[in-house]
Amino acid sequence: MALSKAQDLVSSNGVVVFSKTYCTYCNSVKKLFNDLGVTYKIVELDVESDGGEIQAALAEWTNQRTVPNVFIGGKHIGGCDSVFALRKSEKLVPLLTEAKALSGSSSS
Repeated sequence: MALSKAQDLVSSNGVVVFSKTYCTYCNSVKKLFNDLGVTYKIVELDVESDGGEIQAALAEWTNQRTVPNVFIGGKHIGGCDSVFALRKSEKLVPLLTEAKALSGSSSS
């Protein structure tokens, strides 16, 4: 049940961040996405009633137990380090653009 819920969220949203409200790495990714004007779905696993089950299902699906667990355009990106590595290599914005997750058409 939790796995299908996670997969449904990923397939129906351009960008999904599975997060925990108190996680500094999660907050860094959310701040970056907010600064870039990204439209994204946030799932706070510590607030969701089935958050523990979703996190366990994500671990099985992606081999990543930690948060943030980020998906862009239906593809598993990884965590905070992966997102910032994509930004540093200038691959993040093209991925977000392809996922139709950037508001406006800024080319930065």
